[in-house]
Amino acid sequence: MSEVPDKRVPGVVRRTLTGLNPAVESILAGLLGLIVGAILMYIWGYNPWKAYWALFRGAYGDSYGVASSIARGVPLVLTALTFSICVRAGMFNIGAEGQLYMGAIAAVTVGYFYLPPGLHLIVGLIFAMLAGAAWSLIPALLKLTRGVHEVISTIMFNWIGHFLAFYLVANVLVDPLRGQRTIAVPPNARFPILIRGTDLSYSVFAAVAFALVIYFLLWHTAVGYEVRAAGLNPTAAKYGGIKSKRTMLLSFILGGVGAGLAGATIVMGNPPTYAVISGLPQIANTGFDGMAVAMVGRNHPIGILIAAVFFGGLTAGGRTMQITAGVPLEMVRVVEGVIVLAMAIPELVRIFRVLHHSLQRMLRVFRRRTV
Repeated sequence: MSEVPDKRVPGVVRRTLTGLNPAVESILAGLLGLIVGAILMYIWGYNPWKAYWALFRGAYGDSYGVASSIARGVPLVLTALTFSICVRAGMFNIGAEGQLYMGAIAAVTVGYFYLPPGLHLIVGLIFAMLAGAAWSLIPALLKLTRGVHEVISTIMFNWIGHFLAFYLVANVLVDPLRGQRTIAVPPNARFPILIRGTDLSYSVFAAVAFALVIYFLLWHTAVGYEVRAAGLNPTAAKYGGIKSKRTMLLSFILGGVGAGLAGATIVMGNPPTYAVISGLPQIANTGFDGMAVAMVGRNHPIGILIAAVFFGGLTAGGRTMQITAGVPLEMVRVVEGVIVLAMAIPELVRIFRVLHHSLQRMLRVFRRRTV
């Protein structure tokens, strides 16, 4: 693993697999994934050139495909930021899934209010962000006060959030006329459609704005410098006077805000239902997919924006691969998984190294307390 100096944090190096620029490294990894996917399709008797052309045409071949790709990438931007903010602080917030559930449920509750059109949308977004932040605050406090590792607590809260959301959808917020879903978000609390005839709404601007705010905060403010320094070298940050508990709490809250906003964009900006369906099919796994987007985007807000559009394109173009190239859904998922895994490997290696050091520090603290 090669080391590249980090010009923004003196004395710290970024470790990469090849020593190349991270963007170049990701592109090469993506090409490798495409080659491996083509080999797999060829072995099983499918034409890789025809399949990839269908994938590209379905995702980016016309305005409808581009709009669909962007629309599917909107919530992924926000859940990816949930994960990446904590990674930059040296922690692993796996709880975007549960925080997104709470945000979606909170967004639906605006259906019980009667407010002016512009205000109604803003109130729904605020409710969703507060719900996501509140759900992320519990694992943060468990880590700060009891030393509970965030990976364990956030995974547990994902399941708690899942079943709580399932209960609320089926018993509390249920639509009396359509028992398979919640009440719908009222029209004046929905994101307007950006491109007529598509499902792309103005929620895309909320996702981009949040990504840019996080970028500015982490790379152009003193607080953001402290967050990144604490993640890059906790020991040096501690001796430098950086309060690790404050950076930890801030990263969890910001991540929860992003995940809650992701839930709101799905419910308030995704026609035609504008509601949470029983079983949570339209929001399930969005938090976990966001982790993959974060790794492909190298945990950088700008990289995440690009990676989310790429992921959305895989989803939108996968349908065309089935219809035009005759590739079955199972093979489409295999090829997509190979491409994503190849692009995520460089960042995965770096994250595993950080996790290894984090676990070592936790074991040292545990041993000192038990001796």
